[in-house]
Amino acid sequence: MLAIAAVVAVVCWLAVTLYAVVTATAVALLLAALLAPGVEWLVGKGLPRTLAAAVVLVGGLAAVGGVLTLVVTTVIRGLPGLQEQIGHSVEATHQWLQHGPLQLSQGQLDQGLERLTTTIRNSEATLTSGALSTASTLLGFLTGLLLVLFTLFFFLRDGRKIWDFVLRVTVPGSVRARVDVAGLRSFASLVAYIRATAAVALMDAAGVGIGTAFVGVPLSAVLAALVFLGAFVPYVGSMVTGTVAVLVALVTTGPFPALVVLAIVVGVMQLEGHVLQPLILGHAVRLHPLAIVLGITAGFILAGAVGAVLAVPITAILNAAIRSLVLEHGETVAADPTDTDEAQVPATSAQASGSEESR
Repeated sequence: MLAIAAVVAVVCWLAVTLYAVVTATAVALLLAALLAPGVEWLVGKGLPRTLAAAVVLVGGLAAVGGVLTLVVTTVIRGLPGLQEQIGHSVEATHQWLQHGPLQLSQGQLDQGLERLTTTIRNSEATLTSGALSTASTLLGFLTGLLLVLFTLFFFLRDGRKIWDFVLRVTVPGSVRARVDVAGLRSFASLVAYIRATAAVALMDAAGVGIGTAFVGVPLSAVLAALVFLGAFVPYVGSMVTGTVAVLVALVTTGPFPALVVLAIVVGVMQLEGHVLQPLILGHAVRLHPLAIVLGITAGFILAGAVGAVLAVPITAILNAAIRSLVLEHGETVAADPTDTDEAQVPATSAQASGSEESR
């Protein structure tokens, strides 16, 4: 137990010390789980693996670039109308503060505005340092993005070779075949998780996007894209991005449309929590909702937003690996809901290679 605790402590220390590298590798592994089936399909069609990995990677970048272009174009196109609606909302709020229940005088409003202006001026140094910090963070983000793309390409092209090398240098030969099977099933569980999460996120985004467009909230496409990204953090992400949609509706269209958007967001969240998550995500990865929430909370405390995003995939990988390792060597894992045909075929070859080593 002391030896295991020491190993875990060293691994955690290395992960904290090499935080940028570990994060980039983890994100690349998630994207590899999403894109690897496409590479295998192209290889099955006769395309060389290097070319297949390049085609899938470029295609993925083109898809992401297209979505970002659509979002930015929508924001720029809707910015004049958004400014006008915000101006009307500010004027309506000003009238309500004067003639509503608060009955504030013009002098009180001017005094409050002057205090706000003074506070902003006094915080000029803080805002400037924050802008410089944001620029530094942006530079670090771009560097990490390049590392993610570089790592992702080699994961897509040489994933099996990298895994075999890790097995040879870290796992004794007597248990190598079992660890190989557990690793393959963990990756199959990760693939199933990514697919299921993307399906749930797409349904959430469609519900919020259509609902906000029906109510008349501007930038509904941007809000839908934001909900899609937030849904990759189960339960928590949808709540946060849905709150943003309600606030945008409150600022731009008024209280009653904001209440309608709130009802839409609550309905989408209920649909996700009680229908989509159990049917789609629960079928792909056997994780209790309590384990998901606790994992997200622990990930956020330890590593911020990145930890919250990676918490559930890591939990799913560990769940599949442990469930595979606790079985006897000769058993199958048909009872495991994460098993797919993709996982069973490589597992058989891994067992065969283990028997060859023993001979």
